[in-house]
Amino acid sequence: MIKNMMRPLLGAALLSVLTAAAAGNTGLAFVHGTGHHPDAAKEYWTQAMIDSVRQGLPNRNLVIVINCDFSQYMWAAGASGCLADQLYPFIVNNNITDLVVESHSNGGNVVRWLMSNPTRDSRYPAIIKAIRWVNAIAPSSLGTPLADATISGNVFESSLGWLLGYKSDAVRQQQVSWMASYNANWLYGTAGRPALPKPFYSVVGTDVDTSPLDGDSYCGGYGLNVGLEVTQAWLNSCSDGFINCSSAAGAGSNWFYDKARTIGGEPLSHNQSRRQCFGLDTILRNDL
Repeated sequence: MIKNMMRPLLGAALLSVLTAAAAGNTGLAFVHGTGHHPDAAKEYWTQAMIDSVRQGLPNRNLVIVINCDFSQYMWAAGASGCLADQLYPFIVNNNITDLVVESHSNGGNVVRWLMSNPTRDSRYPAIIKAIRWVNAIAPSSLGTPLADATISGNVFESSLGWLLGYKSDAVRQQQVSWMASYNANWLYGTAGRPALPKPFYSVVGTDVDTSPLDGDSYCGGYGLNVGLEVTQAWLNSCSDGFINCSSAAGAGSNWFYDKARTIGGEPLSHNQSRRQCFGLDTILRNDL
């Protein structure tokens, strides 16, 4: 609770210093989750979500939507390398010194890899320096049993392909034991490990609602939410249909659990946490 109270004060103080020093500009980056998304604005976040959040920027043009192949391992050229390919020129060309990153799902792992391994790429230090903080929405920081089930063949692939991307390297990476190994050896921010160089704040989804008589169940797509309710059978009672709450809150610091901040105290399914559902876009906008 104390951290949540200090967080906006930290942001305000940082922005004040940057403004006074005329050091640069505030930018906004959206980093998608698992899968190959050449047009993430359209097929992952929706333009409406992006346009709503960007209203909080001093200059609403300083936004970038990452379009990468996150079906690969987080350290691959097509994953963290692609993230750097797009973030670095955005930062340099626009003199971004205050970058807020909105990541979703496995995108949080890719960002954490970049921040945990600054010597792996000559561009990483400049990117890290520019970051104010990362809002990790529903991150799979400790992995997910769904990845284990998919790789082992216990779940029919086509039933989870839309969510996981089938048996890709990124799905293998998100197996619980694999993420435990990465967290223990390569990634920062989890218990017993060094802190990340910039704040990594998690937003945790706690449930999936799919009543056909409840209009809230249709936000983000009723069919997708039904699929997530089915996948909850492989997860703990506290989960968003893809990520257990313990995994989403497993790295960095907790910002909030959905019901504490959403309109009507509604839960955010894994699909709804990348959409304009229950005021999430306004929460992220006000955070800028």
